[in-house]
Amino acid sequence: MQAYIGIGSNLENPIAQLDRAIETLKKHDDINHFRVSSIYGSKPVGPQDQPDYINAAATFTTKLSPIALLDLLQSIEQAQRRVRERHWGPRTLDLDLLLYGQEQIQLPRLTVPHTFMLERGFVIKPLSDLAPDMLLANGKTVIEQLHQLDTSDLVFIKEE
Repeated sequence: MQAYIGIGSNLENPIAQLDRAIETLKKHDDINHFRVSSIYGSKPVGPQDQPDYINAAATFTTKLSPIALLDLLQSIEQAQRRVRERHWGPRTLDLDLLLYGQEQIQLPRLTVPHTFMLERGFVIKPLSDLAPDMLLANGKTVIEQLHQLDTSDLVFIKEE
């Protein structure tokens, strides 16, 4: 199955946090054909009394089920000392399962497509690096969705 994830961090050397998570995912036995977007900086969503975020997206194929993939992503977050102090608060690493093929999933632990992804430039811009012509659940392509968002706070950091 083709999966897309969002990767973010705003604590403890965020670029290094992203690089470490990316390397862990690339080396995992159940992940193949791994590609990652460029890395962008953005203002935080929610409380503004925290550092700016570093964000990217990645895509890969996997035979893992959506819940097994979520478990893997959360185990990587925990290995990188993720702490959930407050909703939309700072974090060392945030790995979100954005898309899992064309599946629509509504479970207590997992909603796919990711609930807020269509509203967030820091998700859609990196996604457009990977799949600009991919059709989203709202009937728009990723690039069409990007053009409807305010991305003025996004700053290009580096190409992966």
